Amino acid sequence: MRKIALSVLLASSLGAVAQQPGTADSVFIRKVANNILVDRTMYSNLHYLTKQIGGRLAGSPQMVMAEKWGEKAMQAAGADKVELQECMVPHWVRGGKDKAIVSFSDKGKRLSKNIEVLALGNSLGSGAKGVKAPVIEVHSFDELEQQKNNIKGKIVFYNVPFEETFVETFQAYGKNVKYRGQGASRAAKYGAVAVLIRSMSHSVDNHPHTGAMGYDTAYPKIPAAAVGLRDVEWLDSLYQKQQGVEAQLFTYGKMLPDTIGHSVIGELTGSDFPNQVITVGGHLDSWDVNEGANDDGTGVVQTIEVLRAFKAMGFKPKHTIRFVLFANEENGSRGGKKYAETGKAKGEQHIFALESDEGGFTPRGFGFTVPDKSWEKIQAWKPLFTPYYGDQFTRGGGGTDIEPLAAAMGTPMAGLRPDSQRYFDIHHSANDVLENVNIREVKLGAINMAALLYLVDQYGL
Repeated sequence: MRKIALSVLLASSLGAVAQQPGTADSVFIRKVANNILVDRTMYSNLHYLTKQIGGRLAGSPQMVMAEKWGEKAMQAAGADKVELQECMVPHWVRGGKDKAIVSFSDKGKRLSKNIEVLALGNSLGSGAKGVKAPVIEVHSFDELEQQKNNIKGKIVFYNVPFEETFVETFQAYGKNVKYRGQGASRAAKYGAVAVLIRSMSHSVDNHPHTGAMGYDTAYPKIPAAAVGLRDVEWLDSLYQKQQGVEAQLFTYGKMLPDTIGHSVIGELTGSDFPNQVITVGGHLDSWDVNEGANDDGTGVVQTIEVLRAFKAMGFKPKHTIRFVLFANEENGSRGGKKYAETGKAKGEQHIFALESDEGGFTPRGFGFTVPDKSWEKIQAWKPLFTPYYGDQFTRGGGGTDIEPLAAAMGTPMAGLRPDSQRYFDIHHSANDVLENVNIREVKLGAINMAALLYLVDQYGL
């Protein structure tokens, strides 16, 4: 009996040791890093996606081109199988060149100036004649409520700067994005005829930043546009001097019937637990006014690169790993929702999900939404990420496309956290082009993603 007990104890001890990462894992991650750092595939993929396809708004011809490219890229990377998962996506079109003319009084004369604007995604256009009205400036929804009796027949100008004291710029975005999302309907409630929104950015240039908005069907649907930050400052100065500010806004956006889109799914089938799924991905769509390089071209090519590197090294995961290029994150999140709905309907077991959708900048770490016991386990892995700048682990994280998995099945999730300081300089603006990507930083992000996926696959959560 004693020998049996001793054997059981020894086996248990060895099992516990096997669950702790060590030198062999460090060596494997180093080999993955070397493979990614010297290979040119990721740059070639990003160059094609941005320069040959460009902006990939849901419903556009470029969306279809990107899906076909993604399927071929997954196959070239060595996926065991590739699937196009169909979903219905919204089809908003900009319809023309957005324009705004501001008129004002100066020394007894009426003068005018064109300002830089972009219609917000999903917004209704002004029509060919535009919308012309006095401008009223507010700095919060509370101020809008205070001014509600003065809103009717006017264009509301939401001038709400990013909070400068937030070191993490996503906190500033999270605090302000409600003005973009809800601002039109909140103003229409009191009779506004259009809204202008301060761009969601710290940028020093004058490029406006678009993004999705929504309408409350209880109120009229009015045009909505973002304004470049230099013109925001100029417009504010006119208003503060009480120079009789008026604006004429021309936008042409309209919603067409939903159309068919696809998420692209590549798979490495698990050797030991093929029915347990680990998901990693980024979103394939982008806005129409740029190349979608950092949002989210970098997340897309990082996803494909991890697949390519694993396959090139002959790594065979214990669990099935799915590499997903999600459809329609920007103005509907239909791809992520469909992926979760399908997985739940099939009774799939999703044990972890990872997303890259915060730009291709130097990695800092990951944000994790996991149970307490899993969080304790993850802490032991941090030293393995230190050589690649990815060891800042925080609680709370994920991504728009994998959050439906967490909601539907309780899937633990994480989001890659690159340095955030430059992201909102380019986010949703004409600046989001290949030239504003550093491929070495993108590669470091892919290395950290590969390391995390490897550790989850080997040791579980």
